[in-house]
Amino acid sequence: MPMIDELAIAYEEAGPPAPVGTVVLVHAAVADMRMWRHQFHALAEHHRVIRYDWRGYGRSGDADGEVCHHEDLLAVMDALKVERAALAGCSMGGAYAVEAALAAPDRVAGLALICSGLTGHTWPPEMLAQARERVHSSVPAERLARYREGAAHVDPADARAMAEAHTLWQVAGPERDRAALSDAVWEEAVEMCRLMFERSWSGPPAAERHLDPPAAGRLHEVAAPTLVINGLSDVPGIQEVSGLLADGVPGARRIDLPRTGHLPPLERPLEVTEALTTFLREAVFSRDAR
Repeated sequence: MPMIDELAIAYEEAGPPAPVGTVVLVHAAVADMRMWRHQFHALAEHHRVIRYDWRGYGRSGDADGEVCHHEDLLAVMDALKVERAALAGCSMGGAYAVEAALAAPDRVAGLALICSGLTGHTWPPEMLAQARERVHSSVPAERLARYREGAAHVDPADARAMAEAHTLWQVAGPERDRAALSDAVWEEAVEMCRLMFERSWSGPPAAERHLDPPAAGRLHEVAAPTLVINGLSDVPGIQEVSGLLADGVPGARRIDLPRTGHLPPLERPLEVTEALTTFLREAVFSRDAR
């Protein structure tokens, strides 16, 4: 797998000899670039498509010291000589895509925000309480505190337990059970989440820096055509953010997917790929051509 040496960022790219625009796929915080498998290959029939692992995720180098993910996203574009691209981001990947669109509007041709986060937004207390009850309680409090401070050794059973609890709560959704996800989706989501916990608990200390002023108060500044995809089985607090994005970004389109949790590209690959294909064709690259 190629690496961008200066950033130690792992990436993959594909596309036809004469692509219709470039698309960059930005994964969720509970996953890595593998979550885009279906979209990566399908969109590459017509577009140059790039997917990458955030710093500290997947096959990329550790997040060490200060990390600014939207700046890493733009640096990946720089390194791969991408002047302008459509960005598709899921969960916090969507939040970083919005930050990139605000920081460098001339470089973002379109935004697809899937079950997106939003930097500067305050999560509701009931959502945080539910996360503590359903997810954080899966690991004894004393060990979890030690892991969060940085541990030389992480018990694989703890990482697996945390990943399963998080996948059940968020990827399936708080009102659904394990049976809502196919075995393949469940295992892939748990595995990506497990690796995320293992790396974050055992890696070097890192602090995240966001866009300033934050994106939450600046949605009206987003100039790129925007598609918001919401999973109707996702955590309600995250669905609220989909509403904020759809209402706050001028001209944004919204699609609600029934019986879908937090990772629609993984759980509903055909529907998400179709929505992205239509959006790119009708709203993004046709506009660039004009």
